[in-house]
Amino acid sequence: MRDITLLSEGWSLHHEGRALSARVPGCAHDDLLAHGLLPDPYLGSNEEDVAWVGRRPWTYSRRLDAGTAHERTDLVFDGLDTAAEVGLAGRELGRTRNMHRSYRFDVTGCSGELTVRFVSAYGEAEAVRAIVGERPNVYPAPSQYIRKMACSFGWDWGPTLVTAGMWRPVRLEHWSTARIARMRPLVTVSQETGRVEVHVEVERTATGTGRRLTARVTVAGVRHETQFTGDEAVVSLEVPDPELWWPRGYGEQHLYDLELTLSDGDEVLDVRRHRIGFRTIELDRAADEHGTAFTLVVNGVRLFARGVNWIPDDALPSRVTAERYRHRLRQAVEANVDLVRVWGGGIYEDDAFYDACDELGLMVWQDFLFACAAYPEEQPLRGEIEAEARENVVRLMPHPSLVLWNGNNENLWGFRDWDWEPELAGASWGEGYYLGLLPRIVAELDPTRPYAAGSPWSGSWDHHPNDPDHGTHHSWEVWNRRDFAEYRESVPRFVAEFGWQAPPAMATLQRALPGEALAPDSPGMLHHQKAEDGQDKLNRGVSRHFILPEGDFDRWHYLTQLVQARAIAAGIEHWRSNWPVCAGTVVWQLNDCWPVTSWSAIDGDGRLKPLYYELRRLYADRLLSLQPGPEGPVLALANQTAHTWSTEVSLRRLSADGGVSAEHTWRVEVGARSVVRSQIPQSVAIAPGSAKEYLVADADGLRALHFAVPDRDFAYPRPRFDVQVEPVAGQGDRVDIVVTAHSLVRDLLLQPDRLAPDAEADRGLTSLLPGEQARIRVRGWSGTDCPTARAALFCVEPA
Repeated sequence: MRDITLLSEGWSLHHEGRALSARVPGCAHDDLLAHGLLPDPYLGSNEEDVAWVGRRPWTYSRRLDAGTAHERTDLVFDGLDTAAEVGLAGRELGRTRNMHRSYRFDVTGCSGELTVRFVSAYGEAEAVRAIVGERPNVYPAPSQYIRKMACSFGWDWGPTLVTAGMWRPVRLEHWSTARIARMRPLVTVSQETGRVEVHVEVERTATGTGRRLTARVTVAGVRHETQFTGDEAVVSLEVPDPELWWPRGYGEQHLYDLELTLSDGDEVLDVRRHRIGFRTIELDRAADEHGTAFTLVVNGVRLFARGVNWIPDDALPSRVTAERYRHRLRQAVEANVDLVRVWGGGIYEDDAFYDACDELGLMVWQDFLFACAAYPEEQPLRGEIEAEARENVVRLMPHPSLVLWNGNNENLWGFRDWDWEPELAGASWGEGYYLGLLPRIVAELDPTRPYAAGSPWSGSWDHHPNDPDHGTHHSWEVWNRRDFAEYRESVPRFVAEFGWQAPPAMATLQRALPGEALAPDSPGMLHHQKAEDGQDKLNRGVSRHFILPEGDFDRWHYLTQLVQARAIAAGIEHWRSNWPVCAGTVVWQLNDCWPVTSWSAIDGDGRLKPLYYELRRLYADRLLSLQPGPEGPVLALANQTAHTWSTEVSLRRLSADGGVSAEHTWRVEVGARSVVRSQIPQSVAIAPGSAKEYLVADADGLRALHFAVPDRDFAYPRPRFDVQVEPVAGQGDRVDIVVTAHSLVRDLLLQPDRLAPDAEADRGLTSLLPGEQARIRVRGWSGTDCPTARAALFCVEPA
């Protein structure tokens, strides 16, 4: 039986003549931090002071004894970041140049000092660039010349921290006769019968060559086996009436244990286990009267995808634990998300990420790792890219949560729109990967899943790559140049990226920028804003709706977070109400990798922005909204459940001071997985441009508001409300903050981290009419002081 010895202990990092104890998995930055030799790169402008780490070589070493009673011992690295020379007892075992692959070396009977010498990723990239020639990149760093997490070199939300180290586990594998080298389960279901076809590849020792081995597969109590003498075998079995795996909100996440056993007679040589799920996945890309569809269909059910984009959860990715993955993904589920797109400038995440998605019912859209640059198709990169893609397709394909392979992020669009074509002058730039190599690999290894060439991508060069009427669309013009109301000007078939920035929570800013007098343009705020013209775009977004506060950072902070939530709401409400023409939205972005002003819903310290709570509303199974229309406001009810939604809608026209001037009530039936849109009755409609009246719609506890003018032009009364703090019986770290409104209180927000850094609230933005009450449950603060609670509350105020 194959034995494993983990090599996580006993490593040293060599630095200036010293051998520092090192953590594996880990990286040089983390080890230097642990020894007090590096300032925290996430604080202040320390990022600049640690840039030298990424520009020098690093060596790790430890004593290794590979002696064993087995015939063979392999040294296995699950991840080396990135260009390294591996040596044992003064002998070179091999060289690596890809962070996204594993490596295996035969060290049978060897002992001595094991060394892993990393060269600077910059140096490796420059050497490759000298071979293949210049290629355009959105960013100045040479990320496209090395198979490394591209955002290590900096992004418009991320720091430049060019890491080096053994970022995934290292182990010795001892085995005899043969081992399972690769296991590839193809899982399908048809007519209430599940089929599992396991493709097995083995590696044999010299004594194992030609021996008759047995491969046995067991799933759900069904067992089948085959004998073979070569290096490959296929074992197939059928599972009658399997329970299906469904995305969250559509059904249960039934999972089955699959076990593959490799035997030589009665002796078990190797065992591999995976959890699998039975479900069908299709991607409808049919042409229709609106253009070209892009609709996910799971188990025959057409879905509006409620998605978020995922970036690496830490700029030092070896820090991310299985517990952290699960916590962050559970936060996504609690925001009613059902799809997570793993973005192409990051990494293929750890198995723990996909395990959690399987269990939580989160569909995974997996990018291959290409983003915002032209990638050479020559050696040495081409061979690395093919090996990387093959390994990761096989590694991830057992997961039922994985529903889509995607070739790249924005590179097909970049070729057409970002002036790449003349600069390339006929040189390769990646098209051969996205339209040739990668779809061939997916078709060969994982034919059960669809493949898309890129995001955005219209489906062919017959249409612009980012044509909203065809395929996937990235909507960035609104954030970059326009008002968020302009999301409503089109109905893309699938919005794979759109977003709006906001700063992180105050406690996050105070930790990241210690001692700084915070201001929108203070040095630390500007350093922790990586987007081009980012602060000016934030200010422009606020000033279109509010008077931009001068000298009041707290107010500016609240308004920027409010506008972020409002912007995303404008897009999702509009696009969801146009289902099935639009079949999904994937918000940029769920998470952050450090404390930064960005498009995230959860900031770099894990604190929830108002956008997070707004996503919970926007992605709920039932959504009520009031939206501007060419002939006046439109009421939209979206029902994503499998049952008809029969409800009574109450629509009121109110004056700014709270008086009801008109009211209309009627019943509405919304079919399963459908939308009803209706024009507002004229008897309730407000006059165009009215600054003194607004609309309120209520249905089954859901509420929508409509104002005809920007907030800065509306005649808001001075907000008046009472605040009480009530301890929660039997829960010493929980209180209810009860707000009673005596006027219109629009977009009331409690910022819980102002009460205590780790405090959390159960709700975000809430609008109250006169006489209404909101009860905000706070966890992590046990105070009873009403003035303190009131100081943490913000709302819209008159101009």
